[in-house]
Amino acid sequence: MQLWVGLGNPGPRYAMHRHNVGFMACDVLADMHSFGPTQKKFQGWLQEGRIGSEKILLLKPGTFMNESGRAVGEAMRFYKLPLDALTVFHDELDLAPFKVKVKQGGGHAGHNGLRSIDAHLGADFRRVRIGINHPGHKDRVTGHVLGNYAKAEQDDLIQMLGAIGACAEWLAAGDDPRFMSEYALKMQD
Repeated sequence: MQLWVGLGNPGPRYAMHRHNVGFMACDVLADMHSFGPTQKKFQGWLQEGRIGSEKILLLKPGTFMNESGRAVGEAMRFYKLPLDALTVFHDELDLAPFKVKVKQGGGHAGHNGLRSIDAHLGADFRRVRIGINHPGHKDRVTGHVLGNYAKAEQDDLIQMLGAIGACAEWLAAGDDPRFMSEYALKMQD
């Protein structure tokens, strides 16, 4: 069993923020892979399903981003999962828009959701880093991250989320290089 967590902020006013792309990924994964109904659990929203032969729990923390670790820690302890069963989908300033990279462990690079999970569980979990690009100057980061995807980005956003969902079987199987390769091919279509 694996726990896949999408990071974001709860509530409709945040729905299309770049910072909520982890929530968007969870929604698409649940839809494409016919996950069960949403349950209110672990201070968030949980759905159960299968991707390939793996049982996956999808969690969207209902706390704000900087408290994500509370919900994630609660779910990990409840299911008695080791840290290597955790995958976190999150926005990444240091990647070009719509690029996706998978990384095991590492720092939080100022990302408050990752910082919170690190504080509750440690840093050695798998991350699916979803590129949102850096706005150029540190003073513009907050507005960029907490800004909505532009209308001109909608088609690319839909293509990216669909490609993540279509290639998720490789991620579930633990074949991160194949996931990234298949994702890159889908994005060229």
